Amino acid sequence: MPFYSVLAVTPVTESWIADYIPAAGALVAKHGGRYLARTANHQTLEGDGQLAALRVVIEWPSKEAAHAFMNDPDYEPQLQARTDGSLSHHVLIEGKDDMAN
Repeated sequence: MPFYSVLAVTPVTESWIADYIPAAGALVAKHGGRYLARTANHQTLEGDGQLAALRVVIEWPSKEAAHAFMNDPDYEPQLQARTDGSLSHHVLIEGKDDMAN
């Protein structure tokens, strides 16, 4: 069953971005993930809050793959750079419909 990472990212400095994008992209692919969206072109349709500059959606083949990516020692410096250089929120969503009959 697929899982989806949904990130809201607002950089507070841009010094980390040029190194982060290719390194994180390679690690996403290493763990079987693929980017569905990486964009500043988004709008809030309902509610307040999380006015992020960027939205990112990554599809993973499993929850384990997403956790393996986040826990990969090669990702640690990239994660540190992103968290130090941005305000970020990252949620993992299971790709199923719990409300379907």
